[in-house]
Amino acid sequence: MRQYWAVNVYDLDTAAFFREAPRLSVDSYDAKVQKNADGSIDVYFGPNAPAGKTSNWVYTAPGKPWFSMFRFYGPEKAVFDKTWVLGEIEQLDGNPR
Repeated sequence: MRQYWAVNVYDLDTAAFFREAPRLSVDSYDAKVQKNADGSIDVYFGPNAPAGKTSNWVYTAPGKPWFSMFRFYGPEKAVFDKTWVLGEIEQLDGNPR
């Protein structure tokens, strides 16, 4: 990224942020975001942050449908030519949808 990236979560019913959200987004400007050994970043979505992963977590309201929006600001060529593809959101074992 020449500039930065951000991922937000929105309430499907209102297309707005969840009002009670303690954390609205994860972005590449946040110095506390934890990177994996290969430089990738795992982002977690749910009503509660996984232990030790608050900096990589975005709040979702329990029982409410939601959608995410991933935005690039100044993306590199790999985004446009699709040699880099954003991974799918995966449900972790033991976590309700």
